[in-house]
Amino acid sequence: MRAAVLRGGRMVYRDDVNDPVPGPGQVLVDVKACGICGSDLHFAKYGDEVLSLSGQVQGMPSGDGGVDLSADVFMGHEFSAEVREAGPDTDAPPAGTLVTSVPVLLSSKGVSPIVYSNTTIGGYAERMLLSAPLLLKVPNGLGPKPAALTEPMAVGLHAVNKSNIDRGETALVLGCGPIGIAIIAALRHRGVESIVAADFSPKRRQLAETMGAHRTIDPAEGSPFDTTKPAVVFEAVGVPGIVDDVLRRTPVGSRIVVAGVCMQPDTVHPFFGIAKEVNIQFVLGYDPAEFADSLRAIAAGDIDVAPLITGVVGLDGVGAAFDDLANPGSHCKILVTP
Repeated sequence: MRAAVLRGGRMVYRDDVNDPVPGPGQVLVDVKACGICGSDLHFAKYGDEVLSLSGQVQGMPSGDGGVDLSADVFMGHEFSAEVREAGPDTDAPPAGTLVTSVPVLLSSKGVSPIVYSNTTIGGYAERMLLSAPLLLKVPNGLGPKPAALTEPMAVGLHAVNKSNIDRGETALVLGCGPIGIAIIAALRHRGVESIVAADFSPKRRQLAETMGAHRTIDPAEGSPFDTTKPAVVFEAVGVPGIVDDVLRRTPVGSRIVVAGVCMQPDTVHPFFGIAKEVNIQFVLGYDPAEFADSLRAIAAGDIDVAPLITGVVGLDGVGAAFDDLANPGSHCKILVTP
């Protein structure tokens, strides 16, 4: 079958990948759409560092997690798919059912995250395996493209849930890439009455307004903190220096939720946070309930994810799409449709 794989830091097209075979508790699915995630871009660029740092985190797999960067790596974790075939003794939805799932594959060998792997095929392929117990049927006639955005929207919902923000509090979202936009959508869905978003890109600021921001700010014209006194700051930029700048400028007693993934060493001055009694919450991913909540919100029309989709490519266009996404002003979310 056809797939796009990471090889030597670049995404390349293959047409000779063996079809995966479902085991007990698994289903073979036809991938209908898969979003390109910022974490995929990070891994393509910083794969060695991601694996090394992950191995140093207590509670996470040690070493490289079994990923060999000298071999082809499968990726793609924001997907929707149609059930094709169930494994032996497996209770699964009938063939043709549109589904999505948290990106985890269960087997007799244990749990395999569908993120990056030399063996577990992800959504940048014609077909992949999913775990029958984790499948969620896509409801309300929702199409495969918006259904594929369940995963990134769940990331935004998780960040908002961790913030414990009240409707009457002001939220400031720094960075209007896919995760910042997902945070804005979740804040609006929660009914937060004052959502301010900051980004250098005019297109991203416009998208932020479309997704629910009440006001947008161009940081080139001045610090967002000059005109905003947020109770909660969502950092969705992920570059060195941002967290320290927020600590310097954020109001006394505010809360900072760090959702941006910074891969470089960073320096902060704890004094600013101590002096102002600032709370900092780092966030990652979501739980299964948040994933299901995001799917329901999209399917019910409470969150319209269509404006996020700024490009669609086939498997042979994934490499070029990775290059295009390096320019933050061009795209928000590119979907791969095998």
